[in-house]
Amino acid sequence: MAAPKKGDLSASEREILQVIAAGNVQQASKLLANNDVRVNCLDEYGMTPLMHAAYKGKADMCRLLLQHGADVNCNQHEYGYTALMFAGLSGKTDITTMMLDAGAETDLVNSVGRTAAQMAAFVGQHDCVTVINNFFSRARLEYYTRPQGLEREPKLPPKLAGPLHKIIMTTNLNPVKMVMLVKENPLLVDVAALEKCYRVMDLLCEQCVKQQDMNEVLAMKMHYISCVLQKCLTFLQERDDKLDALVKSLLKGRDSDGFPQYQEKFIRDCIRKFPYCDATLLQQLVKSIAPVEIGNDPTAFSVLTQALTGQMAFVDADYCATCGERGAEKRCSLCKTVTYCSLTCQRLHWFTHKKMCRSSQEQGSKQETHTPRLKELQGTHHVIHFICTS
Repeated sequence: MAAPKKGDLSASEREILQVIAAGNVQQASKLLANNDVRVNCLDEYGMTPLMHAAYKGKADMCRLLLQHGADVNCNQHEYGYTALMFAGLSGKTDITTMMLDAGAETDLVNSVGRTAAQMAAFVGQHDCVTVINNFFSRARLEYYTRPQGLEREPKLPPKLAGPLHKIIMTTNLNPVKMVMLVKENPLLVDVAALEKCYRVMDLLCEQCVKQQDMNEVLAMKMHYISCVLQKCLTFLQERDDKLDALVKSLLKGRDSDGFPQYQEKFIRDCIRKFPYCDATLLQQLVKSIAPVEIGNDPTAFSVLTQALTGQMAFVDADYCATCGERGAEKRCSLCKTVTYCSLTCQRLHWFTHKKMCRSSQEQGSKQETHTPRLKELQGTHHVIHFICTS
């Protein structure tokens, strides 16, 4: 079949573009079975069916087109837009993830020199920016599941690749959330497994720093995950079989104001231990955090989240007081000042929140909670600038 040319569409190809707009997956499937339909055909603007489906936010349609061999990196669009750029513009994180899983390149630029992440940020789709910035190919991790050179066994058992990749891909860097991800998979709640996982994370950190186009952001994230896994390992070795004691330590608030002091110190310590002292990102993180007294803003969690995920933290949103998950809607029924993403998180937090709940009720409209809100932080603009320009 001849290579597609802009605007050179058969009647069936014109029809499939209309079917995509209507979201009729069944009809699209029938048309794709027709030899007269090229899955990578181009309309007069150079848009493929996949680009149309991504821009219109049709996840099932995107999945169907990818199954039929749609080129996720086609850049014949008149302004150089790719399917990933259209997915980011649509604001659909599931479609953005789908494009990335299909092999979408994140560093392609359009006619004005913007990447998919930069385009999504430009139109305010910050969740999509976070997904793109945090994407890590499963194939890069699976490299370590195969013996290399003279190795008799791989550095990472294949059964651990899935659970570890899930942690790598998380955009929620709250250490409580990460420990919960470890707890939910029995394969990870094991001393030997955690040792292998954190060592692989250290190797990935080193790889990110030493590769030709050094990626300090990803290196810092790999290091941070390694630190969390090592902390889990330490508690397991101290007979904390289910890591419940670690979760409580991270959540426990100090008596004076309920601030999770142990968690703050842990995150600061993770940053301090980053092994590449000359890294620009490390110096900027330290500059933002070091002068701040523990308990004041910005917290280490806020600064690290902005640096590693690219989340534009000035979006006013409620975050779970336990795990930091965005979009928490459940409030403490007594004081109404803290929010949770689930009853499970509310129960986990009650042991420490109950100490402050009464005083929070008394404060009323003057409340100032320690829910980890991600807000625009004075003095951290240079960290955001680093993300946007790196």
